[in-house]
Amino acid sequence: MADKKIKKVVLAYSGGLDTSIIIPWLKEHYDNCEVIAVSGNVGQASELEGLEEKAIATGASKLYIEDLNKEFIEDYVWPTLKAGAKYEGKYLLGTSFARPIIAKRIVEIAKAEGADAICHGCTGKGNDQVRFELAIKAYAPDMKIIAPWRTWEFKSREEEIEYAEKMNIPLKINKETNYSKDKNLWHLSHEGLDLENPANEPMYNKEGFLEMGVSPEQAPDKPTYVTISFEKGIPVAIDGVKMGGVEIVEKLNELGGANGIGLIDMVENRLVGMKSRGVYETPGGTILYAAHSKLEEICLDKDTQHYKMNLANEFAELVYDGKWFTPLREAMSAFVDSTQEYVTGDVKLKLYKGNIIDAGVTSPYSLYDEEIATFDEDEVYDQNDSAGFINLFGLPIKVRAKKGLIK
Repeated sequence: MADKKIKKVVLAYSGGLDTSIIIPWLKEHYDNCEVIAVSGNVGQASELEGLEEKAIATGASKLYIEDLNKEFIEDYVWPTLKAGAKYEGKYLLGTSFARPIIAKRIVEIAKAEGADAICHGCTGKGNDQVRFELAIKAYAPDMKIIAPWRTWEFKSREEEIEYAEKMNIPLKINKETNYSKDKNLWHLSHEGLDLENPANEPMYNKEGFLEMGVSPEQAPDKPTYVTISFEKGIPVAIDGVKMGGVEIVEKLNELGGANGIGLIDMVENRLVGMKSRGVYETPGGTILYAAHSKLEEICLDKDTQHYKMNLANEFAELVYDGKWFTPLREAMSAFVDSTQEYVTGDVKLKLYKGNIIDAGVTSPYSLYDEEIATFDEDEVYDQNDSAGFINLFGLPIKVRAKKGLIK
């Protein structure tokens, strides 16, 4: 039986299937409680159109639409990019780092509104429930959390659609096009339907499937060149034109999408224990990761570069698991920021039919010394020095060999 003490609920609202039916469901099951909807704008674009009208029509008392784009890019995306963090070596964490910022703002509104509870539409099978609730615990540890998917009567998205139709809630989907999607400025994810079978090839060329770009086959036959400038690991300009973070991601999404860049198909290990197949569109992010990594090749010393590669995996897991607001993540970011002090320069890339091809890199802090590296005659490197180095470096092997211990 629902808690009758709950009079006011703040709902994380997207206007999608789950949150659309949650509003009337909450009012049915919590004694006609007030429902305040909150949408964190992290770049959903057209998905926000008509959202207020829809929220009010389905029973919400009001809707907040919070513009979080700048903060999202600067305070969440850039630290992750600088870390080089990719979950399981592929996923660029588009949904993962969008949840903490949205949840934090929802808590702020819930406190200001004097709400009794916060509600989200995450399923009990997904990662997002953890990401939302860990962020809520960080900023409102005693707040009641309502997660309908754990308790309500619906067992599938098909049953949700039937309920929506019964309650006259308009939806942009139907039972045949019912992919589960999440969109923001950084990426778009696709799950469900034919993608649930890993044997099925994603229908990249099917009209309406891809939203941020085209398939590599549909990309132009002529390559596109782009130069990205970084200062201390942060992208600041494209082709010499200074831009803010949001503008940079939007511009690279446009260029990358047009050239079929950033399509990722993976079966990932979810935090809750299962494997899940998803298709991600991350055109601009894929370009930025490639450019940043290329610049680090000439700006970081070997030990730092290799250590940072290991840390990138740990950083990605923390973000994926919803542990953004933790001392370890903050400490990792402090280390990463230290490594980025001299990661400044320009990276030129060639975009061609889904491929990102290196086309040149420069930095005022480059550790690459052409005179030392050259195969031609030089006056700075004494090749005789290598003999002593090899003798010392190989000493443990030599000792084992003389003891007859090499098999």
